[in-house]
Amino acid sequence: MSVFLHAIETAVPPHVYPQSVIREVMKAQPELDRLGQRIVGTIFNASGIDQRHSAIGEFKRGPDEAAGLFYDPATRQMLKPTTGARNEFYIVEASRLFVQAARQVMAASPSLQPGDITHVVTVSCTGFFAPGPDYAVVRALGLRPDVQRFHVGFMGCYAAFPALKMAKAFCEADPTAVVLVVSAELCTLHMHASNDPDTLIASSVFADGAAAALVSARRPSPGTPVLRMDHFETTLTPAGVGEADMAWTIGDQGYDMVLSTYVPSIIETHISGALVPLLARDPALAEAVHSQIEHWAIHPGGRSILDKVQGALNLSAEQLQPSREVLREYGNMSSATVLFILRSLLHSAHDEERVCAMAFGPGLTVESGLLTKLSGLD
Repeated sequence: MSVFLHAIETAVPPHVYPQSVIREVMKAQPELDRLGQRIVGTIFNASGIDQRHSAIGEFKRGPDEAAGLFYDPATRQMLKPTTGARNEFYIVEASRLFVQAARQVMAASPSLQPGDITHVVTVSCTGFFAPGPDYAVVRALGLRPDVQRFHVGFMGCYAAFPALKMAKAFCEADPTAVVLVVSAELCTLHMHASNDPDTLIASSVFADGAAAALVSARRPSPGTPVLRMDHFETTLTPAGVGEADMAWTIGDQGYDMVLSTYVPSIIETHISGALVPLLARDPALAEAVHSQIEHWAIHPGGRSILDKVQGALNLSAEQLQPSREVLREYGNMSSATVLFILRSLLHSAHDEERVCAMAFGPGLTVESGLLTKLSGLD
């Protein structure tokens, strides 16, 4: 039985910052020594990011305006709210994004009504609250009170894949199931200054955003674009490789994000092997070269990661273009990011073309999936 991604929609908070603005804010922080200030310029300028969205609007304030929770424009200093204060901000702003993305994906698929939704799966690693975002979505959209709810928390950048796999399994178990998957991340709530290059890399790439998808085994109407969800796989790099290079821990002043300079090289070394189990699921691809798969949705953890993936798999610039474009326009929105890329491919790929999607996260964990673009079924 086939299961389909019927629609994908995205949402971002209202505040958008050119990368150069956040670079200058970071350079002005007293924690940075002279070397740190030079490193900031190099890291931000080489990020491949033009702009990022944030739920925080304070970095736009002029010097005569009052300080906020995260930034004092008079001193140009980033403030240090507690983890609790940041989480209170997350509860309000993330809830808005979860609901906005969910409403948009329902509007994009008029053949599915709120009463059709049987399961809700929410995804986030940048905050917690209960009743959680799954509850907020059910209430805001007027879904049935018996909708089954699940939350995928604190898994990092690859977490959309477990959510999609759950949705696929629900639909395979019950052909009448309709699953609403919603991811929302407010990574910028945890941005802070440091002379540590790994911390600065994280601060240079992470951004805020949300995405929602509708998953069902229902046959789409003729002419309606869908992505058939063919296969998914999970793998880990060898024990001891990458475990400390991509991390996400809770500190007293927010979450401590680590994106080591070694991550791109680790991915370059292990990505081909990580794809073997996935491609072995399809006899037509088991012996194929990677470039024969028409489209790639690679989570853009950073520009260097995309560079290494492109080189290791011998992919063309065109095949990496959707991933680079999302990085350029939005930055790394953790778990939501790959859904932004899949949305682009849902509308740009041709019928019967294959899509290989991948994301990387703490562990170092590699999640991958094969999908096929279709435009309705006769």
